[in-house]
Amino acid sequence: TFEPNQTAYNKFINEMAMDNKVAPAHSYLMRIVVPECKEALEDILKRPGAALQLAGKINELYAPELEIEVKN
Repeated sequence: TFEPNQTAYNKFINEMAMDNKVAPAHSYLMRIVVPECKEALEDILKRPGAALQLAGKINELYAPELEIEVKN
């Protein structure tokens, strides 16, 4: 179970760079996981690509894309 929040989300976005995505995703997940699920998450994060996939899915729900229209 995860408990995303604006502070953790913003820190994750600010830490990401073109050459640095996995470590920020891992840190983000460890910050938002509930304590009783932390050990299970650590095992899951050993799998290649898991951190990015989990962070992506969580953020789809937490921060859905806005529909933005710009008019002149």
